[in-house]
Amino acid sequence: MATILIVGANRGIGLELARLASARGDEVIAACRKPSAALEALGVRIEAGVEVDSSESVAALSDRLGELELDVLLHNAGILRRTTLGELDFDSIREQFEVNAMGPLRVVEGLLGHLREGSKVAIVTSRMGSLADNTSGGSYGYRMSKAAVNMAAVSLSHDLRGRGIAVGLLHPGWVKTDMTGGTGHIDAETSARGLLARVDGLNLERSGGFWHQDGSELPW
Repeated sequence: MATILIVGANRGIGLELARLASARGDEVIAACRKPSAALEALGVRIEAGVEVDSSESVAALSDRLGELELDVLLHNAGILRRTTLGELDFDSIREQFEVNAMGPLRVVEGLLGHLREGSKVAIVTSRMGSLADNTSGGSYGYRMSKAAVNMAAVSLSHDLRGRGIAVGLLHPGWVKTDMTGGTGHIDAETSARGLLARVDGLNLERSGGFWHQDGSELPW
């Protein structure tokens, strides 16, 4: 049984991650801004009021965790704001950087004291942050923020290797969630199962890698 903290666990992929991890016997701490009825029904430990764009909020979460050691820190929180060239909303782009790129880095730094040798950090990113995979353009804020968090995670993989902590970047697939307006190729449960399998397989040899939930390695 692992102790796993899931950030962004109140709905969609995060909710399914919490449900599946709890069902297999893991101790789940579900961190979110505001819990949903579905999350509360799981019976897992919920830490609400967590704002990933606030260092004070992350510090408060660390305080509430006390001396708890985490086997897995899984960061799933993120936002998507659609803007197009010619009508770019730079405040929206900045917001996506704050949540999607700086948020995971802020959480990892703020919770470092709860990680130990053998712990794993998994960040749910997107293949839309891959330069090599960008064949359609657009989605400036989302693509740029995901490329930035990918770089942050690679740096984390180097900085945490000496502590015996592995770091992985995970693409959930195109999932039918509220974020995608219900469009997508797979449901949240399928995505979450794949993501958990990738977390289970994460180790120091694979640290710094970028994987699709289906197990395929993604280009940068």
